[in-house]
Amino acid sequence: MRATLDHVGIAVKDLAAALAFYRDALGLEIEPPEEVAAQRVRAHFVPVGESKLELLEATAPESAVAKYVDKRGPGLHHITLRVDDIAAAVAQVKARGVRMIDDQPRAGAEGAMVAFIHPSSAHGVLVELKQSPFDTAQGDRELVERSAIGRHALQSAVGTRESRVQRFNVGNIELISLFDGFFRLDGGSMFGTVPKTLWERQAPADDQNRVTLATRPLLVRGARTMLIDAGLGDKRDEKVQAMFAVDRRRNLDHTLAEAGVSPEDIDIVLATHLHFDHAGGFTVRDAANRLRPRFPRAQYIVRRGEWEEAARVNERMRWAYFADDFTPLADAGVLQLVDDDATIMPGVKVRRTGGHTTHHQIVTIESSGKTAVFPADLIPTTAHARDAWIMAIDLFPVESLAAKKRLAAEILERETLVFFEHDPAVAAGYFHDDNGRRRLAPAPRTHL
Repeated sequence: MRATLDHVGIAVKDLAAALAFYRDALGLEIEPPEEVAAQRVRAHFVPVGESKLELLEATAPESAVAKYVDKRGPGLHHITLRVDDIAAAVAQVKARGVRMIDDQPRAGAEGAMVAFIHPSSAHGVLVELKQSPFDTAQGDRELVERSAIGRHALQSAVGTRESRVQRFNVGNIELISLFDGFFRLDGGSMFGTVPKTLWERQAPADDQNRVTLATRPLLVRGARTMLIDAGLGDKRDEKVQAMFAVDRRRNLDHTLAEAGVSPEDIDIVLATHLHFDHAGGFTVRDAANRLRPRFPRAQYIVRRGEWEEAARVNERMRWAYFADDFTPLADAGVLQLVDDDATIMPGVKVRRTGGHTTHHQIVTIESSGKTAVFPADLIPTTAHARDAWIMAIDLFPVESLAAKKRLAAEILERETLVFFEHDPAVAAGYFHDDNGRRRLAPAPRTHL
């Protein structure tokens, strides 16, 4: 088990006095408070270098923090160690006779999964184990830091433990999150009007201000076999690959094979939109350097308005579209254009959201009372689940905002598995309402 110090928890009795010291006297930044309703506590995180302090304010007399303060007074409450796989970490320490307060991981602050070790097994110290959906694997971080490559290389390591194929079930439909590599995009483009001091905590930038993104096409196996989007592909020249720091050492060919699926098995390829990081894998060059559809038996389904907009792209978005990703589909007779929201195959529907592009669409999957959604660039990463965190490259950001709010209401109304096409570390998860604050819990899954 690899572990690193995530934060130190400090129980406070007088929050105003605590803030007077940490914020006013020391000049540290205090993040907005976060309610952890299950523990009846309000957490105030204070970033200090690579770790944080967590000021714990009880919100009810019966909370564990209130009882701790009454018994011992304010002060050091616990230390938190961040781990890559919390289930494995809990199993490891229990196998060695360690007494746990939490026998199974549970939801904690910041969308993390946590489990506490009893102080009797840790020489009087309350120890929290934490797996965060936003963190890179600690082993990757240590490897990069030791290599002296620096922060730029660290971005390549973000989320590598989540480049594996992941399998989920929604009723009778199997969903397999695939992978087609990492790339980097300017942080300001990804987060729009959100200040860098906020977004960089979730997505560290390299020395060119680029953040690391994954490409995660989704394989849907039900009445037919469908692929939603197809990643970056391998047609970009060296200049473009360098501009976006493309890393496809693991790619769609690998992950399809790991899923036990060949290109010939795909019946339908569905486009959420035609930007290069979604449609790049639609076509390939053969041995004679001729462009052809990558999936020879598939019908490619594209929104008609998106197709037409991509064909007459303006100067502002020219960088995002490459005609060789999609025009060969029409020449090969495999293109099917749709005009309206429609059922693509049993249990799978598309819905236009607009915003990111005029005709951007999301995909919903329903089976046996279970629901999943593939929101594509409406919610590209876990950080973008916040309503106002909208990309600067969205053509119509107000339309994006309205669509996000509508989708958020829907996924909170009924338990919905949400896929994140570009998150470097999290393929999918469930959102829950915690006293008005949206929480993410990583979804149970099987790695192939």
